[in-house]
Amino acid sequence: MRVVFMGSSAASATCLKAIMRESALEVVGVVTQPDRPAGRGKVLTPCPCKAFAQVHGIRNVISPENVNEPATLAQIYAWHPDVIAVVAFGQFLRKPLLEMPRHGCVNCHFSLLPKYRGASPVVAAIAAGEKLTGVTVMRMGPGMDDGPIMLQAYEPIYSDVTGGMLMNDLATVGGVTLAKALCLLAEGKLPPEVKQCEEDATYAHKLKKTDGLIDWAAPVLAIERRIRAYSPWPGCHTFLPERFRRKGNSGRLAVTRAKIVNNLEDSWRSAQPGSVLAIIKEGPVIKCGDTALLLLEVKPEGGGVMPADAFLRGRQLVPGDDILKGS
Repeated sequence: MRVVFMGSSAASATCLKAIMRESALEVVGVVTQPDRPAGRGKVLTPCPCKAFAQVHGIRNVISPENVNEPATLAQIYAWHPDVIAVVAFGQFLRKPLLEMPRHGCVNCHFSLLPKYRGASPVVAAIAAGEKLTGVTVMRMGPGMDDGPIMLQAYEPIYSDVTGGMLMNDLATVGGVTLAKALCLLAEGKLPPEVKQCEEDATYAHKLKKTDGLIDWAAPVLAIERRIRAYSPWPGCHTFLPERFRRKGNSGRLAVTRAKIVNNLEDSWRSAQPGSVLAIIKEGPVIKCGDTALLLLEVKPEGGGVMPADAFLRGRQLVPGDDILKGS
């Protein structure tokens, strides 16, 4: 079966690799997002999926700004795809493209649909405290992740997992499941598709960098989950007290790893959320809406990730300091 693959992320590249392993599937073209400026030098850089395709000898690789424009449609049509497989591509496909291949367009989404439709399902599942997630291979339609389900696979969410770790696991599971679905589709052996229940649908909005600002008045469990969910992007952050902010530095402090403190001393209970309760061997203890959070690993503005105790040797926070306020 002739496959045109559309994707951009590292997870997309993992799924493309899985498809390329199947002898029954021939990747005749790859469509990715255009090269974007990256790094301090803002050098135009291909997305991970495009880089993978080029390294592995796929000659037909295009990166249009608009995949639905006539010239791009003509180019994809010339590849004579039997199916278009889409994974984290980043552009909406309109009707002419959806109806082009004889087997239609198939998407691999990183959640158990209909839960967590949208742009950030992995982050949303961890932040919500889900114990189980997975991948869904579905037939694409004009709506947002609302097409009929072809196959699903499950993946547990462990209590210490980060968004990046879970995304890597789901990419592997997704690649296997997508390749299996395409092979079954080619053989005419795919199980009957299952319509999604709209009443059970939830949505995970596209994240912005500013979404990572920690609300210390929130429950500690919600804060700890968000720190893990938002790692590595957009990351969670707070701000240091004014005395640590040099010229040109906002005092922004990213929190990359933390631990819940359930038992509060009586003298801590009246403290305001965001205040430093204590400095212990591992790092600072910060008051949250209910109990407290011990910061274990941080990244100061302009610096690298470091253990919280090492950070404190250069910036001596003291009990009573307020790290709630931004710049």
